[in-house]
Amino acid sequence: MFPRIFAAIALWSTMWFPAQAFELPSKSTQCLIGIADTWDSSTATLTFYQKVNGHWQAAGVPWEARLGKKGLDWGLGIHPVPAGAVTKKEGDWRSPAGVFIIGDVWGYEPSVKRNPDLSYHQVTSRDLWIEDPTSPKYNQHVVIDHEPNTPWEKKQQMKQADPAHALQVFIAHNAPPKVTPNAGSSIFFHVWRGGGSKPTSGCTTMDEVKLRAFIAKLDPKQHPLYVLLPKDEYEKHRGPWKLP
Repeated sequence: MFPRIFAAIALWSTMWFPAQAFELPSKSTQCLIGIADTWDSSTATLTFYQKVNGHWQAAGVPWEARLGKKGLDWGLGIHPVPAGAVTKKEGDWRSPAGVFIIGDVWGYEPSVKRNPDLSYHQVTSRDLWIEDPTSPKYNQHVVIDHEPNTPWEKKQQMKQADPAHALQVFIAHNAPPKVTPNAGSSIFFHVWRGGGSKPTSGCTTMDEVKLRAFIAKLDPKQHPLYVLLPKDEYEKHRGPWKLP
């Protein structure tokens, strides 16, 4: 079955919007906003919004997150990328900026507290997420029929001896069906390291309690989105893109 999130991305990939015409899709009534100070910031403030009677309202208080060690670059989501903009690359230690569909939840536990319509995948040793830009399965989930036994397979394993990745939510940057080689892969929300003292290689991380509360709020029927931008860029696009 074609995953729900990839079907949604496929629909958006058939549409073209000039930068001035883009706005958040009207069907999206949940939105997580991440604001960084500058393009080079490795921290952000997150605020969850719910659209009520056509108006965005904050649902709870803001909380802190960590971003890529070197800050942000434009990512590949549902937003238009400005002409000539620097975009995220594999291994650049930057988080993708823009507007992204929020995908499924992945974790080591048998289940987590969530909306019953939100897909949850219990990760096993045979679940791989391909980060090799030369692979035809780049930035895709693959399940193999044997225990990983090559260095390449072991490197792609989702389940590692790493509690920070024990619970994750997919951020649809450079996601199927239109994946650009070397444009960045395996971008998730997950638990931060060192109590928030350590940046990431491109993911958005947060306190585990905050992550679980965020997951519990997500409703796929409301087509949740993640908007991550430096504050000046956010203010620039806030009106035209109809951001919260």
